[in-house]
Amino acid sequence: MTESSPETNAPGCSPDSRAVAARLAALSHPARIEILKHLSARNSCCCREVVDHFDLAQSTVSQHLKILVEAGLVRFEPDRQRSRYAIDHAALADVSASVAALVDSCCSGR
Repeated sequence: MTESSPETNAPGCSPDSRAVAARLAALSHPARIEILKHLSARNSCCCREVVDHFDLAQSTVSQHLKILVEAGLVRFEPDRQRSRYAIDHAALADVSASVAALVDSCCSGR
C-alpha cells in the first residue's frame, strides 16, 4: 500500500491486525470516504466520472483510487480505454466485522 506507516509493519502484530490496519489507513482520508460513497451508489464507474463528481484534480482522484485498490477495498477492472472501479463489498464487510470485534473485545468488561 502506498501510504504504509510503521504501525502497519509493526513486529509482533498478527497478519490479520496488519491487514485491518492497512485497510483502516486507506479509509483515513475524507476524500476516500466520499469516493467510496460515490462508488456505492453505482455498479462501477470510471475515474473521469469520479473526477466530475468532486472538486479534485484527476491525478488526485487517481491516487486515492490507487490507494483504495491496493487496500483491497475497491476493485479495478480494465474496460477498453477506460478503467472501471467498483466497491469490494466483502472487503468492506470484513473491515466492519473487524472493527466490531475490536470494540466488543475492548468493551466486554464494562
